[in-house]
Amino acid sequence: MRFENYKTSRLVIWIIALATVGRLFIGYLLELGNDEVYYLTYAYSPDLSHFDHPPMVGFLIQLFTLNFALNSELFIRLGPILLCAGSSWIIYRIGCMLRDELTGLIAVVMFTASIYASVIAGTFILPDSPQLFFWLAGLFFLLKTLPDPSQVFNRKGLYWAGLFIGLAMLSKYTSVFLWVGAILYIIFYKKQWLSKKELYLGILISFLLFLPVLIWNFDNKFISFLYHSERVAVTNNGLRPDYFFTELLGEIMYNNPLVFFMIAAALIAVIRKRHFLNRDHKKLLLFIAIPIILLFLGIALFRRTLPHWTGPAYTTLILVAACWQRERIIRSKLFRPLPGIVGWAMILTILAAILGVGQVTNGWFDQPAKCKPTELGKNDVTLDLYGWHQIGNEFSAIRVRTEKKGLIKEDAPIISWRWFPAANIDFYIARPNGMKVLALGKFEDIHKYAWLNKERGGFHSGMDAWFICTSRDFKDPDEIYSTCFDSIKMVETVPVYRGGKHVMNAFVFRMKSLKPNAERAFGLDQLILNNH
Repeated sequence: MRFENYKTSRLVIWIIALATVGRLFIGYLLELGNDEVYYLTYAYSPDLSHFDHPPMVGFLIQLFTLNFALNSELFIRLGPILLCAGSSWIIYRIGCMLRDELTGLIAVVMFTASIYASVIAGTFILPDSPQLFFWLAGLFFLLKTLPDPSQVFNRKGLYWAGLFIGLAMLSKYTSVFLWVGAILYIIFYKKQWLSKKELYLGILISFLLFLPVLIWNFDNKFISFLYHSERVAVTNNGLRPDYFFTELLGEIMYNNPLVFFMIAAALIAVIRKRHFLNRDHKKLLLFIAIPIILLFLGIALFRRTLPHWTGPAYTTLILVAACWQRERIIRSKLFRPLPGIVGWAMILTILAAILGVGQVTNGWFDQPAKCKPTELGKNDVTLDLYGWHQIGNEFSAIRVRTEKKGLIKEDAPIISWRWFPAANIDFYIARPNGMKVLALGKFEDIHKYAWLNKERGGFHSGMDAWFICTSRDFKDPDEIYSTCFDSIKMVETVPVYRGGKHVMNAFVFRMKSLKPNAERAFGLDQLILNNH
């Protein structure tokens, strides 16, 4: 038996190692996406918290880039990639704890096959990246501790659970559902915990770690909590089945259709009262995962939601599905290290990754486009991860030529109207050229840049500025800033090529002499943060 355990562990390590190598290639080959470059602003300007999310993702970037001493896409994404390897090992260990090594093996393969767990949170630098690692670590200790409140030594596992859940909450607000699920489980099935000090100390540890976020929100009139509450508030516009089915389809695709099917099959087995998992573990897993999924599906009946919000819940349910798949193998009396559907799920994710990377980097499926120059690539989402290096290189030469002609001041910043492309411009154009980016737009459009504007000196009367946008996301600066500057002129158009094909354009404008108090047109002068 020990030899079998050793072989299983060795196989899991190989799976994790190969998957990590694959993620390293993706992290190296792809430019940063819109969300990723935006979260770099958390590292440019560290704080107790931020407008959109808690601070953990920014700390992760600072740690693995050595505060941008290693300033490349690979090192920016190194944190998520290594944490994903750690998450893979944790979910294996949880599977072993729930049943045996076979369950752990199935769980780690399903985890690796999940597009959310393995690619979105496992490769790209997003708040989900640290959240999922700390979520699984907290889940491990909840599963290990809560079913048996009788043993004093075991109860202390809640301190570790509190630590990791607190770190998950520092990554993303939805991590509080770990405690919500745990408390629901306790109220319904393990009321003995209500008299144990370890429960309250574990919760206290989590909220002490979360205290910096509360302090920041208090200083900023709870602007982050208000923003997120508005995102999920039910409106009076009636039912929106289109939003609901978009959310449901997104959850299916993000988690891999085959993984989603296995989770659904396991839940049906639970409903039919099939016994393939310890009752306490089963109840706890369901109390943690199901409320999140039902909440966001319910919200999706009325307003737009994003499928990755439920990602940790589905990752939790992978453990239930792994136990059910293990049971099916045992009942079949045929030795198979993995059910066929689990292997096909992995193959599907590998194929999707290869095709996706090939399209982004080489345009395997690009077709000749006949459209306006300002609309070239408008509907190609893969261009969100491509082209900014080319634009940045060309802009450096354009800037030199324009400044030599005296057409713009040498200290002119780049101004944008929204957090993206402001963040793309910040990383790929401004920082390599020693420039600064400011955002002049409505607060709900510029987000973190409302704070960065102040840190970078803000706006002053008479300043010149650059404006850059792409045909993927074209915006005519005259429509936004005609009343803010004395004149706005296009300087040059930069063509972006992929695989030898012209796939996108970037447009460079110069804007002369900012008028006094131009930010008033966007309400930025009234922001509560200006009072600090």
